[in-house]
Amino acid sequence: MPDFTPAARLAILALLAAAAVTAFMVLGANGLWSFVLPFRGLKLAAMVLVAYAIAVSSVLFQTITHNRILTPAIMGFDALYILIQAIVVFTFGMNGVAEWSPAWKFLFEVAVMSAFASLLFQWLFSGAAQSLHLVMLVGIVFGLLFRSLSSFMIRLIDPNEFIVLQDRMFASFNSIRTGLFAVSAVTVAAVSIIGWRLRSVYDVLALGRDTAINLGVAYRKVLMLTLVLIAVLVSVSTALVGPVTFFGLLVSNLAYMIMKSDKHTFTVPAAVLLAIIFLVGGQTILERVLQLNTAVSVVIEFIGGLMFIALVLRKAQR
Repeated sequence: MPDFTPAARLAILALLAAAAVTAFMVLGANGLWSFVLPFRGLKLAAMVLVAYAIAVSSVLFQTITHNRILTPAIMGFDALYILIQAIVVFTFGMNGVAEWSPAWKFLFEVAVMSAFASLLFQWLFSGAAQSLHLVMLVGIVFGLLFRSLSSFMIRLIDPNEFIVLQDRMFASFNSIRTGLFAVSAVTVAAVSIIGWRLRSVYDVLALGRDTAINLGVAYRKVLMLTLVLIAVLVSVSTALVGPVTFFGLLVSNLAYMIMKSDKHTFTVPAAVLLAIIFLVGGQTILERVLQLNTAVSVVIEFIGGLMFIALVLRKAQR
């Protein structure tokens, strides 16, 4: 963008996001507003919630790791989600799972993934294990372990049940579990209140561990709290739409480039608006304009993967 102020850049992104939302709601409605508004409105709200959770968790994770190439997916959340689905289907069968209340199943998935993150972080940051690099390494190892266990469980599942389970193994913004919107929105709102109150602390935290400690930040306490907040956000988004790897990487790095600022007051809202533009706008173009059944997550993940490669190559050349 031209040399606008950060507030002006945010205003432009907000207008683009509003245009994407408006297009999603009105294109192809054909005057059937009594049906279109409730149906599309709930789906739109769920998509915005997912975009918000992914964007915020990615920016905060990159802040505490001081690395803009990493995303929360490196901690193995996507693999853990698939493993949970495989274990539940294998243990109870699809008929048994169908009897579960969607809200309770959602809370169970979020609780398991959040508990895993909390226990892992508590173990890693107790005693001598203080390195974030160790956290990420253990996250990679656990991710591989979860994928291996998932593959083993899938081989034992009935083929008919596997067909149903396969739909949950990939992110789908076409089949968002809108029935879980209320409980997920309350969860994300509670996390957001805590995170927003720490926005100034995150600006200091981004300067580095030693600098933050010298400036009076309770580094370990803030780090642990932030990791738990990230775990909840990622758990919510993953439970709603499935595992997403590069979407957060894409919107967070674009937010840094566009805003040209490291202040979380600007970068976090920018990442959220960009996530809404990509997700809602992309869904609108595919569904309403091109009339394709292709999942928008495939396109977004492809673009995010290209950005990941570009960032790695650029960092390697330095």
